[in-house]
Amino acid sequence: MLHSVPDIETAEALTERQKAVLDAALRLLVEEGDQLTMTAVARRASCSKETLYKWFGDRDGLLTATVQWQASKVRVAPVDGKGLDIASLTASLERFASDWLRVISSDTSIALNRVAVGHAGSGKDNLGAVVLDNGRFALAKRLKPVLEAGRQSGLLDFADAEMAFRTFFGLVARDVQIRLLLGDRLELTEATIDGDAVRAAQQFLALFGAKPGREASES
Repeated sequence: MLHSVPDIETAEALTERQKAVLDAALRLLVEEGDQLTMTAVARRASCSKETLYKWFGDRDGLLTATVQWQASKVRVAPVDGKGLDIASLTASLERFASDWLRVISSDTSIALNRVAVGHAGSGKDNLGAVVLDNGRFALAKRLKPVLEAGRQSGLLDFADAEMAFRTFFGLVARDVQIRLLLGDRLELTEATIDGDAVRAAQQFLALFGAKPGREASES
């Protein structure tokens, strides 16, 4: 059973020291993959194993925290549901898309996902579920309120928020994540990422933007 760790949905929930420890754990995942141990993390982060156990409980708890910390780097620009306009909605979508592309294309995310895929169905632990719960599913919880605000403001027209989110996720990711996991050396420069984020937002709005003369779908 995975140890319960504090919810670190936002970076503010962590101390600078804890952030440094989790960054050390992520670097070790890149270097050693499934061989990551509490001892190795303690050595790399120059802290005691007792401190790691106090903060994270066990190795599974540490892995959970590293996933949450990595996912926290994907931000969603807050929107004002009452005064929402197409410009602020578009900006929020573009920021989410660019942050997410930067995260999934990083060496740390690739290494973490490879370990999770390797554990899937192996009975070693539940890292795959941890990655889903604190990665993809957590991101959905952050973005869906923005999509719902867009619908309530008459800017978006969709019947189901999960379906709309999955569509946007697909427009952003395309085949990037699977190609990176399989070792494809994609050149994702800052300009490329920003351009892809703009494209994904425009395509999503073309699909789900409320058309003139048609009211947004009811919940």
